[in-house]
Amino acid sequence: MSAGSATASASDAPPPTTHGPCQYTQTPDEPAARPVPLPPDPRHTPSHGTVGMAVPTSQGPLPLRLDRAKAPCTVQSFLHLARHRFYDRTVCHRLTAYPTLKVLQCGDPTGTGEGGPGYRYKDELPVDLPPAPSDPTGVRRLYGRGLLAMANAGPNTNGSQFFVVYGDSALRPNYTVFGTVGAAGLKTLDKVAAGGIEPTAQDPAPVDGTPVLRTELLSVRPSCRS
Repeated sequence: MSAGSATASASDAPPPTTHGPCQYTQTPDEPAARPVPLPPDPRHTPSHGTVGMAVPTSQGPLPLRLDRAKAPCTVQSFLHLARHRFYDRTVCHRLTAYPTLKVLQCGDPTGTGEGGPGYRYKDELPVDLPPAPSDPTGVRRLYGRGLLAMANAGPNTNGSQFFVVYGDSALRPNYTVFGTVGAAGLKTLDKVAAGGIEPTAQDPAPVDGTPVLRTELLSVRPSCRS
């Protein structure tokens, strides 16, 4: 077999994937923004209880509570990234202030909205969200104030980016909910939201873009389990 043939065969091989139920899959075309291995993927993924996360930020505390029952693979990945300090010293790059979408998005070490952990994994979509009152079609669901959910680029493309909801939002139920924000975190989110969004040459009063108040996650660490 020639070297050329061997190279072609290797490039045609599927990307490495873990063998457990979560099937974390490497994304060679989208390498990790910071070096991190694939998460552990045990046959019996922990699916009970909650995990508290201490998240001090440059604008105040943002405590999170992760819910294993709602999204075991997502919680497992988030904890893995936190243990590897993937989120430390990362900036929340996007604030959205539409009437029906009020979120702060974080989790990209590049701060551009393009970075991730070098792997993707399946959706664990919510089935218990109420219909959004603002949507007469009944298609969108209410992502209520205080929810913690994964951002994505389409079905089964979860990585490291997540968003926290500071005001009731109407979204199609295409985003994995995996926890909540604590009361002190809501105060921090309100502060960031009140600071507004950086104006641009194209839009002097944007409702989606970079927060005026730079919000850096100083560290992300487990604080308690239950």
